[in-house]
Amino acid sequence: QAEDLFVQVVETRKRVLGQEHPSTLTCMGNLTTTYRSQGRRKEAEELDLQMMETRKRVLGQERPDTLNSVSNLAARFWKQGRWKEAEELEVQVMDMMKEVLGQEHPDTLTSMNNLAWILKSQ
Repeated sequence: QAEDLFVQVVETRKRVLGQEHPSTLTCMGNLTTTYRSQGRRKEAEELDLQMMETRKRVLGQERPDTLNSVSNLAARFWKQGRWKEAEELEVQVMDMMKEVLGQEHPDTLTSMNNLAWILKSQ
Protein backbone atom coordinates (compact mmCIF):
# COMPACT_ATOMS: atom_id res chain seq x y z
CA GLN A 1 0.00 0.00 0.00
CA ALA A 2 2.78 2.46 0.92
CA GLU A 3 4.68 1.46 -2.20
CA ASP A 4 1.67 2.22 -4.40
CA LEU A 5 1.38 5.70 -2.90
CA PHE A 6 5.12 6.39 -3.23
CA VAL A 7 5.06 5.26 -6.88
CA GLN A 8 2.04 7.46 -7.54
CA VAL A 9 3.74 10.47 -5.92
CA VAL A 10 6.99 9.91 -7.84
CA GLU A 11 5.19 9.54 -11.16
CA THR A 12 3.06 12.64 -10.54
CA ARG A 13 6.09 14.72 -9.52
CA LYS A 14 7.98 13.56 -12.62
CA ARG A 15 5.07 14.62 -14.80
CA VAL A 16 4.39 17.94 -13.03
CA LEU A 17 7.85 19.04 -11.85
CA GLY A 18 10.14 16.99 -14.03
CA GLN A 19 12.43 14.01 -13.47
CA GLU A 20 15.32 16.16 -12.22
CA HIS A 21 13.44 18.38 -9.76
CA PRO A 22 14.80 18.12 -6.17
CA SER A 23 11.33 17.25 -4.80
CA THR A 24 11.01 14.43 -7.32
CA LEU A 25 14.41 13.10 -6.28
CA THR A 26 13.46 13.25 -2.60
CA CYS A 27 10.31 11.22 -3.30
CA MET A 28 12.38 8.71 -5.24
CA GLY A 29 14.50 8.35 -2.10
CA ASN A 30 11.38 7.48 -0.14
CA LEU A 31 10.56 4.82 -2.71
CA THR A 32 14.06 3.30 -2.41
CA THR A 33 13.57 3.01 1.34
CA THR A 34 10.35 1.10 0.71
CA TYR A 35 12.06 -1.20 -1.79
CA ARG A 36 14.87 -1.94 0.67
CA SER A 37 12.44 -2.72 3.48
CA GLN A 38 10.79 -5.22 1.11
CA GLY A 39 14.14 -6.84 0.35
CA ARG A 40 14.16 -5.50 -3.21
CA ARG A 41 17.80 -4.40 -3.12
CA LYS A 42 18.38 -4.42 -6.87
CA GLU A 43 15.49 -2.04 -7.56
CA ALA A 44 16.51 0.18 -4.64
CA GLU A 45 20.11 0.30 -5.87
CA GLU A 46 19.08 1.18 -9.42
CA LEU A 47 16.97 4.04 -8.13
CA ASP A 48 19.74 5.17 -5.75
CA LEU A 49 22.23 5.26 -8.64
CA GLN A 50 19.79 7.21 -10.79
CA MET A 51 19.20 9.75 -8.00
CA MET A 52 22.91 10.13 -7.30
CA GLU A 53 23.82 10.68 -10.95
CA THR A 54 20.95 13.13 -11.46
CA ARG A 55 21.89 15.12 -8.38
CA LYS A 56 25.53 15.28 -9.48
CA ARG A 57 24.52 16.51 -12.92
CA VAL A 58 21.76 18.93 -11.87
CA LEU A 59 22.81 20.22 -8.44
CA GLY A 60 26.55 19.71 -8.62
CA GLN A 61 28.90 17.30 -6.92
CA GLU A 62 29.52 19.52 -3.89
CA ARG A 63 25.89 20.05 -2.83
CA PRO A 64 24.75 18.47 0.47
CA ASP A 65 21.90 16.53 -1.19
CA THR A 66 24.33 15.07 -3.70
CA LEU A 67 26.88 14.16 -1.05
CA ASN A 68 24.15 12.53 1.05
CA SER A 69 23.07 10.46 -1.95
CA VAL A 70 26.63 9.26 -2.51
CA SER A 71 27.14 8.51 1.18
CA ASN A 72 23.83 6.64 1.40
CA LEU A 73 24.83 4.47 -1.55
CA ALA A 74 28.21 3.81 0.10
CA ALA A 75 26.39 2.71 3.26
CA ARG A 76 24.23 0.32 1.24
CA PHE A 77 27.30 -1.19 -0.40
CA TRP A 78 28.95 -1.51 3.03
CA LYS A 79 25.93 -3.38 4.41
CA GLN A 80 26.12 -5.74 1.42
CA GLY A 81 29.81 -6.44 1.99
CA ARG A 82 30.82 -4.54 -1.13
CA TRP A 83 33.77 -2.94 0.66
CA LYS A 84 35.75 -1.52 -2.26
CA GLU A 85 32.72 0.14 -3.85
CA ALA A 86 31.71 1.57 -0.48
CA GLU A 87 35.23 2.81 0.16
CA GLU A 88 35.51 4.54 -3.24
CA LEU A 89 32.24 6.38 -2.76
CA GLU A 90 32.90 7.40 0.84
CA VAL A 91 36.38 8.69 -0.07
CA GLN A 92 34.71 10.90 -2.69
CA VAL A 93 32.29 12.22 -0.07
CA MET A 94 35.00 12.81 2.52
CA ASP A 95 37.28 14.62 0.06
CA MET A 96 34.47 16.87 -1.14
CA MET A 97 33.32 17.59 2.42
CA LYS A 98 36.87 18.57 3.41
CA GLU A 99 37.09 20.85 0.40
CA VAL A 100 33.67 22.47 0.79
CA LEU A 101 33.05 22.43 4.54
CA GLY A 102 36.51 22.11 6.05
CA GLN A 103 38.34 19.39 7.95
CA GLU A 104 36.59 20.00 11.30
CA HIS A 105 32.98 20.40 10.16
CA PRO A 106 30.63 17.85 11.79
CA ASP A 107 29.52 16.48 8.39
CA THR A 108 33.16 16.00 7.34
CA LEU A 109 33.87 14.17 10.60
CA THR A 110 30.81 11.96 10.07
CA SER A 111 32.09 11.06 6.62
CA MET A 112 35.53 10.27 8.03
CA ASN A 113 33.86 8.08 10.66
CA ASN A 114 31.85 6.28 7.97
CA LEU A 115 35.03 5.63 6.01
CA ALA A 116 36.75 4.29 9.13
CA TRP A 117 33.92 1.75 9.60
CA ILE A 118 34.18 0.68 5.98
CA LEU A 119 37.96 0.22 6.25
CA LYS A 120 37.59 -1.66 9.54
CA SER A 121 35.19 -4.08 7.87
CA GLN A 122 37.61 -5.08 5.13
